[in-house]
Amino acid sequence: MPDLEIVPLTPARLPDLAALFGQGGDPRDCWCAFYRTRQRWPAKRDDRIAANRAVLEGAVHTLQAEDRAPWLVAYRGGEAVGWVSLEPRTDYERLEHSTVLARIDDKPVWSIVCFVVGRRSRGRGIAKALLDAAIAYAREHGATLLEAYPTDTRGERIQAADAYTGTLAMFERAGFEVAAQRRFNATSPTRPIVRRRVRKAARAAH
Repeated sequence: MPDLEIVPLTPARLPDLAALFGQGGDPRDCWCAFYRTRQRWPAKRDDRIAANRAVLEGAVHTLQAEDRAPWLVAYRGGEAVGWVSLEPRTDYERLEHSTVLARIDDKPVWSIVCFVVGRRSRGRGIAKALLDAAIAYAREHGATLLEAYPTDTRGERIQAADAYTGTLAMFERAGFEVAAQRRFNATSPTRPIVRRRVRKAARAAH
């Protein structure tokens, strides 16, 4: 998509992300903080939003000091229109303690956990472009194995709020394969865990 620019999230870009999340839906409330922490959220919505935002913004500043920013933001015409969250799995505290999405093995893996596409920008391939950029970013930063936890739509249309982890079909088209199938109990839906190996980027000769 020639008119789409995908760049790492930095402190300077946080207002753009706030505008994207502010378009409504779950992102406005959760600020993609769900998997990062196991802390108990305040009961009042405004306090909860503020706490979630503080978690993400604090992580942005911390990771910038470590010279990495694994979250990517998509821009079109100077406006933030999409977002993808990926990090080494060990950075996602709630994911590391999940029962349903427990580790398959001890291999070091980066996890792709969340996509957001602005309401006015859906249906234009932005999620796919973000996934492609996430794969490239992880490869450039030393990842050798990627993992994700998409929704299996079984070919049916679903609400955007139910597809924030991406769809199984999108990941399979990007070369991911189902590595495990999990469910909370006998009546709960199946949650696939998908994986894809990535090669380390070749270093330029000096």
